[in-house]
Amino acid sequence: MKNKKLYILAILAIAFSSCNKELDEVNINPNAPEIPVPDYLLTGTTKATVDAYWGVTNNMNSSLLFAQHWAKVQYTEEDRFIYSNSSFTSLWSTGYAQSIPGYNKIIELGDAQGNSVYRGVALVLRSWTFLLLTDAYGDIPYTQAGKIKQFITPVYDKQKDVYYGVLEDLKSALTALNLKSGNGIAGDIIYKGNTENWKKFANSLRLRIALRIADKDPAKAKQVIDEIKAEGGLYISANSENAKLDYDVSPQQNPVAASFETRNDYRISKTIVDRLTALGDARLPVYASKTEKEPQGYVGIPNGSTNSEASAIGLANSSKPGAYFLDPKAPAVILSYAEVLFDRAEAAARGFTTENAQDLYKQAITASYAQYGLTNLNSNIEAYLNSTAVQYDASNYKKSIGEQKWIALFGQGLEAWAEQRRLDYPQLKASVNTVLNGKIPVRFIYPGTEQSLNGQNYKNAVSSQGADLLTTKLWFDVF
Repeated sequence: MKNKKLYILAILAIAFSSCNKELDEVNINPNAPEIPVPDYLLTGTTKATVDAYWGVTNNMNSSLLFAQHWAKVQYTEEDRFIYSNSSFTSLWSTGYAQSIPGYNKIIELGDAQGNSVYRGVALVLRSWTFLLLTDAYGDIPYTQAGKIKQFITPVYDKQKDVYYGVLEDLKSALTALNLKSGNGIAGDIIYKGNTENWKKFANSLRLRIALRIADKDPAKAKQVIDEIKAEGGLYISANSENAKLDYDVSPQQNPVAASFETRNDYRISKTIVDRLTALGDARLPVYASKTEKEPQGYVGIPNGSTNSEASAIGLANSSKPGAYFLDPKAPAVILSYAEVLFDRAEAAARGFTTENAQDLYKQAITASYAQYGLTNLNSNIEAYLNSTAVQYDASNYKKSIGEQKWIALFGQGLEAWAEQRRLDYPQLKASVNTVLNGKIPVRFIYPGTEQSLNGQNYKNAVSSQGADLLTTKLWFDVF
């Protein structure tokens, strides 16, 4: 009897095992790879990150308004800085739920294949993602980020430590890119697998970070720049090497174009229209469209307008962004040749290098013009460079570089906003209609979900950094 029971149990166990196996086979998606493929993951993760960077929430509806590149002509609450703790979740959730875990997985898969280029590229993009996050929020999860199996509630690292850690990550990325082990990579929608350009991008990010920390730790900033030179490192050296994502037609169109297909909320800021007009700047018709209503011209909306004030100007009497930016295939620029030249000019002005700051400043403006197809033949750059208002002022390099860099970074809201905070030029003013007592936001507030899902670490960050407000200055923002 006992043996009979064991026999029945054995048959049931085998049947159950067989059933489980059949169910497992039924649940396999025949169209999905059993092992993640790094090239597909690289494409998808890169696009998700760039879309968040260039899209509505983090660019059009916030940082472009803070930098006074754009303004709102309808539903103007955001232009008056009326936000909630759910307003800034997009950059955070994309960064921590998609970008960083995705790049970490690409590193893992690349290592498993013995392909160091995947590791190098993913490290560069992950570094850029962390830079976006810390520039916007300040203290953020870094050392424990993207390691969900180990750290469900990651600690927040101080902004200084994030910058310094990312600088080391970029050096590791360069080591991996220099190894060039494996058979190259696929799925690269930034540089199409060109490792030399990835190395230039990595060094250009190092230069950007060096200047980000320069007011707080000039010795460290100079050390970084000296290291790049000692390594024989090169920077982005032509517009053809710009780090950018070229979009395509719908449904892969530029997020700006996608927004204007269904909405009509945004216009060019009066601040930048007035400035470009006063300078006789040939980039104005690139950055702005003429008004629909006669007499046609370039008319910006004042930032911070109330709904009734913006409505009084009207949709047809104000300028949309230029056709260049509304093109579905328009690129999202991550880091440009013009920015690198401005950075090199500033490094020279600070005494970090022996290059000629004035020459680099002029080259930077020329590169920005050329980025949009403007040359001396069709825009008279020489006259522009020699005009009194544009000439380089060595006694106030922050003003010269800050104002022209602000113009060159048009459309790159997060970077333009970061640099305006750091250099304090141009000196922007908040409308009397805004709700921050005459101040312009200097950070994103943390998503409200952090208070409930990562409460203690959120509290520690606020205790360390300061109140979780739009007006709390970050570590890098000294003046």
